[in-house]
Amino acid sequence: MPAQPYDDAAIQDLCERVRRFIDDIAIPEESPAIARNVAALDQCVARLRLKARDAGLYAPQLPVEFGGLGLGWRALAQVLEAAGRGFLGPAALNCAAPDQPNMATLLRLATPAQRERYLLPLVRAEQRACFAMTEPAPGAGSDPSMLRTRAARRGQGWVLNGHKQYISGGVGAHFALLLAQTDAGATLFIVPADTKGYRVIRDIGMVTGYQIGGHAEIELQDCEVGDDAVLGEPGRGLEYAQLRLEPARLSHCMRYIGRARRALETAQAYVNTRESFGSRLADLQQIQAMVADSHIDLHASRLMTLDCAGRMDAGLSVKQHSAMTKVFVSEAVNRVADRAVQMMGASGLSDDTPVAMIWQEMRPFRIYDGANELHRASLARRLLARG
Repeated sequence: MPAQPYDDAAIQDLCERVRRFIDDIAIPEESPAIARNVAALDQCVARLRLKARDAGLYAPQLPVEFGGLGLGWRALAQVLEAAGRGFLGPAALNCAAPDQPNMATLLRLATPAQRERYLLPLVRAEQRACFAMTEPAPGAGSDPSMLRTRAARRGQGWVLNGHKQYISGGVGAHFALLLAQTDAGATLFIVPADTKGYRVIRDIGMVTGYQIGGHAEIELQDCEVGDDAVLGEPGRGLEYAQLRLEPARLSHCMRYIGRARRALETAQAYVNTRESFGSRLADLQQIQAMVADSHIDLHASRLMTLDCAGRMDAGLSVKQHSAMTKVFVSEAVNRVADRAVQMMGASGLSDDTPVAMIWQEMRPFRIYDGANELHRASLARRLLARG
């Protein structure tokens, strides 16, 4: 579906409106008390989504006919950076993981009946979903070909058995987009959470906060679904997973650039006022070097992300570019957040500012959506094969 035409001035105006919404409405709702409380997060985000709709900022990634703003990827990169300043910002605009890539997957693969039953409730924020691929060892992790969850034919449907873990958004999700092995190969299924045999065992405590739906461990025991539970074609699940993950990685880059920028702004405000040994911290060359290096990291991250986004807008393959962008940006924003903590000392490690939580969020990004080591190895093999 083609993106809506927005000129640069319109995008800048939209970004400014998003930033004001995040700073004035979403950020004041942040609290360490709700950071890992799934029920409280759901309630808070529901309130914020009503305000985002009223402000005309809801679902910037969705086509206009689905109630979104219809942005292309380059425009979305700028908007998601602004939204990513707040821990609750992307969820408030209904452009947060896992539902942003879940909606994109359903838009691309779902039948009309599946769209009606599963996509539209996500669009309207009446339901949540998760993407269930990762499994306990020796099952699938960074290597999805190790998939052990099995779906076997039974009559006009399927029976699923398996075990999933670290499933972001899985606690309280209404359904899962779930990868399982079949005789035809890995296949993507839509599994309602109220299906007999589908059980959320627990919310796994993680270093990150503000994740809608936590991180679930899910068990499947003789879980029966109909033939209409297959999303797309049987045997093409790994291909579909990559179609989902490539834009998902880029969206993470967009949001985390915004979050890292907020950490840097907080640290800069601190060193401009904090005095030690007779001078401001900002007057020390070591602090100045950290500020400069952080802005260089953010600038380079932004340019790589925009370049990859432009390729997606043009319909070009981004297999190489999305991997390179994810590796670079995940490490760059981690450096920015780490420097912000260092500049602020104990304040940067406390709950008195957002910096500590941002720092904690940045570290897992080097693992999310494929560990950086895996991306480097895959990139190198493809590059070396070219000669």
